[in-house]
Amino acid sequence: MDESVRTSSRTGDVSELYKLIQSDGNVLRRFNEVEFMETPLHVAADEGCIRFAMEMMKLKPSFARKLNQQGLSPIHLALEKGHNEMVLRFLQMDKDLVRVTGKNGETPLHYICKAGNHDSLLETFLKACPDCIRDVTTENRSALHIAAENKRLDVLQILIRMLKKKDYYREEVNRKDEDGNTALHIAARNNQTQMLKLLLSCKADKHATNQAGLTALAVAEQHNNRESIRILRGCFIEEVSNIKSEWEIQIAKYVAKASSIIFEDLDNISSDDRNALLVVLGLLLTGTYQATLSPPGGVWQGDNTEWSKKSYDQKALGKSVLHQANFLIFYIPTYVVFMVTFFLTLALLQPFPHGFKKTIQVILAFFAVCFDQSISYMVPTEFAYKVIELFSLLLFVLTLVMHFTDRVSKPSVAILECWLTPSNLFDFVKRIPPDSDTKLLRLAIDGCWLFFFVKDDFWEGTIIVIGYCSFYIMATVSWEAPPSMVACPLLVLGCWFLLYLCRFCFKVCCQLCST
Repeated sequence: MDESVRTSSRTGDVSELYKLIQSDGNVLRRFNEVEFMETPLHVAADEGCIRFAMEMMKLKPSFARKLNQQGLSPIHLALEKGHNEMVLRFLQMDKDLVRVTGKNGETPLHYICKAGNHDSLLETFLKACPDCIRDVTTENRSALHIAAENKRLDVLQILIRMLKKKDYYREEVNRKDEDGNTALHIAARNNQTQMLKLLLSCKADKHATNQAGLTALAVAEQHNNRESIRILRGCFIEEVSNIKSEWEIQIAKYVAKASSIIFEDLDNISSDDRNALLVVLGLLLTGTYQATLSPPGGVWQGDNTEWSKKSYDQKALGKSVLHQANFLIFYIPTYVVFMVTFFLTLALLQPFPHGFKKTIQVILAFFAVCFDQSISYMVPTEFAYKVIELFSLLLFVLTLVMHFTDRVSKPSVAILECWLTPSNLFDFVKRIPPDSDTKLLRLAIDGCWLFFFVKDDFWEGTIIVIGYCSFYIMATVSWEAPPSMVACPLLVLGCWFLLYLCRFCFKVCCQLCST
């Protein structure tokens, strides 16, 4: 580099820079002729001359991505020297600089994961380019690996919080480096207990093995890290834990295989085709729902003594006038079309932003409940009711499978659980009146079922449970049931908090026993 250019870059003298350009118009062109070279922008970044650096960025934007002989870009140098204000100004001009790779394939994000989150730069980087969290080094190490290696719990917490909003969070949490180690292996080796808990809460696979054939637990045992061993082993008996692990592995294997077969083509279609399909599917959903509201022949508008004798235990008011066979011939294909359309719509939402997608999924879950209930209210016979109930349970099971493939959020499944839970098997086996003593048992089953599904999301689960109880209390009041029955739905809320209390006490006891 010409000494006069270097001097103006080091001192940040913009006027001197333009004097050099006036004397030689190609003074900056020479820097592009060499692949790896220190540019005036590198010097300014190293010295912290912000105004000069911004002027250079406007004149020669390509300099921002150029690497010097040490394999570093200007933003790498600014981070190394702690010139955080300059780093922020770089990002204002070009957000994609977050993903510039330097020596060893390290990006600016990787530098922060090593040095720590100063001046909230990490949040700024992730906001500017959320997908930069997927970038890896030449050793195939992600930001999670680097944070775990450098014992940066504050950094890992932010990364995990961001990952939980992404559909690929399981893939990233379980990414392996060139030695086959996941972030969980590294945290176990370093005996970072808080990191282990954080990673496990984000579905880190504690059964994943590295190239040496070791799981995270085996690594912790190898280094005699007792706290890590206790966390990774869990509070289960070892034999029971092994059986549970095998089941988890097999379920994940078959669900992933089914997902790839069904949804692979949908994930690869263009955005225009996706939007067109969503419009068509929206029309199909509307059409099938309209069919439930206006069945062929209509419904009975008043009590009919002759028809009532054929009904199973309810009045004819609001029931379909169709014969049982005709009712099933019409509504079984309608339900099938609705389910296929419903799940295709959920699958096509995959690329959309996490918050927007989650909201739409919750709305679709309520829509599915309304569709199912509208058919259930019109069934003319007990046998027809059981057939429709079978499709209701199938809808719930398929939604649960969609959740395991990371295509449906927990709240959506939990909403369906409130109406299509295993307690509905009572209806499938035998229609039990709402005022039966078994209502308490059914509500208890619903409470336990919701707990085991959303136990890791306390506030989210509590909102769902309170909404569930409120609905049933209003329904019970509208039925003019005895006052004692009004309090029955609160059993679900009681089960929810009781199970949480038991869970907390059990964890405390296990910790005391281990120490």
